[in-house]
Amino acid sequence: MTAPLLSVRGLCKRYGAIDACRDISFALEEGEALAIVGESGSGKTTLLNLVAGALQADSGEVVYRMRDGAARALSSLSEAERRALMRTDWGFVHQDASRGLRMNVSAGGNIGERLMAIGDRHYGRIRAAALDWLARVEIAAQRVDDPPSTYSGGMRQRLQIARNLVTGPRLVFMDEPTGGLDVSVQARLLDLLRGLIADMGLAAIIVTHDLAVARLLSHRMLVMKQGEVIESGLTDRVLDDPQAPYTQLLVSSVLAA
Repeated sequence: MTAPLLSVRGLCKRYGAIDACRDISFALEEGEALAIVGESGSGKTTLLNLVAGALQADSGEVVYRMRDGAARALSSLSEAERRALMRTDWGFVHQDASRGLRMNVSAGGNIGERLMAIGDRHYGRIRAAALDWLARVEIAAQRVDDPPSTYSGGMRQRLQIARNLVTGPRLVFMDEPTGGLDVSVQARLLDLLRGLIADMGLAAIIVTHDLAVARLLSHRMLVMKQGEVIESGLTDRVLDDPQAPYTQLLVSSVLAA
């Protein structure tokens, strides 16, 4: 039996007297999308950053199945191995696209940089890949030489997605990927993300406060409150038949809105 793509075991993180994450464990299979939901301050973004290696846990471990089949704890990787993982197998889509883009470098350059980071130096091939990915995220080819500082918020987010996916990663982290966008722009972006996740067989961990986003993009869901996972399961089951009182309150607040 193949090991999970990602295994999270007993992650804990404290800030003073506050447990931001308390003894959290879960597994993620290849091609599976997991949503982490909860109110502001519940610990969901802290958990995402712990799993992605952006924060160091106080205890617990994250184990990833590499392309050669070996399961490696992130803490055992060298700095070079960790950088290579971030450039190839993993992507990270920030809520604020400016954190994931070089704002004064052309759109094509933003996409090409990730290819160059894994050793591609052929200009024609890099530019062709950039144009292909701009088309896939519905950005006109004539904008390839424009910097993202000239783009709208929705276009920046789509460009950030292209930059992350151009190397064919197996796992993508998303922190409120539609946050701060107009409703019509959100709908277009969600439709794009759902198609890309399915077409590429991506595994994804998606932090969101929006239960509609979780339903549309994820197979499974973790519900967090005060640093703990209080409910988990298949997304439709959790949303249609919530068991924990807190989850019931979250769902009912959406229905009442």
